[in-house]
Amino acid sequence: MEINSDANGELGSFDDFESRAETAGPRVLRPRNRHLRRGVYLLPTLFTVGNLLCGYYAILATLEGRIGDLDHAARAIGYAILFDALDGRVARLTGTNSEFGKQFDSLADIVSFGIAPAFLIYAWGVRDLPSVAMGQSLHIYQAGWLFCFIFVACCAWRLARFNIQGMAPGGSRYFVGLPCPAAAGMVAAMVHASYGPVPGVIFAILSLILVLALGILMSSTVRYYSFKDVRWQQRRASGPVIVLGALVLGAVVFYSRLMLLMMGGVYVLHGPVLELFRVLRRHKHAARPE
Repeated sequence: MEINSDANGELGSFDDFESRAETAGPRVLRPRNRHLRRGVYLLPTLFTVGNLLCGYYAILATLEGRIGDLDHAARAIGYAILFDALDGRVARLTGTNSEFGKQFDSLADIVSFGIAPAFLIYAWGVRDLPSVAMGQSLHIYQAGWLFCFIFVACCAWRLARFNIQGMAPGGSRYFVGLPCPAAAGMVAAMVHASYGPVPGVIFAILSLILVLALGILMSSTVRYYSFKDVRWQQRRASGPVIVLGALVLGAVVFYSRLMLLMMGGVYVLHGPVLELFRVLRRHKHAARPE
């Protein structure tokens, strides 16, 4: 039975999918049932739609503006990160990668990891300041939308560059620039860790500086570890990895506010720290006499 395009926009038939799956190696799923094969085409797209839905909900919850709504928006961005991590893995596992899927995923990412966190940090850190202090906070209020727009623009820049250039040269070990989900996750973790809006002008300024720094890191060439070279399926490492994963998951479940903020901060900072060590190492080698 011929079809014009799959759910991710790849031309071909279900029989073509089966032949591609057979040549893709043992790690690719090869469903024998024709109806099951149809569902396989939809799986990555469904995860991408889930990502987009979470971003859309985060924007709506932010517009409501209550403290509980802001926390719900932060949680929705966290769920969007989970869906974004799953859609690519499922596409590679089922052999349904396509150019359409990549572009659709990027459009969903700009909503969930660009627009939604920008709305959230603006509502959390800036929006209520004029009613609290009418003096200098007015300038922060007027500048807030600009800083948040810079964050969105840098996110779009980062996604477009990744679609063209991909990972850092030399394999898939490093990302070029801070990944957009990590930047959005840092914003969401900060809001989730708080118990209300920012208490004053100083904290509002710090939140805007953080947003600007995240935008710069996304559009920079600083390398960030991708964890894609970790061989999770090795039997020797499976035991320690499972134990470590269980401990981290338990800590996140019971101490989510502190743990998510720490994890996000460590990941955001490790890129510039490693880049600084690389620069110092190059200068050290250059200073050595021949």
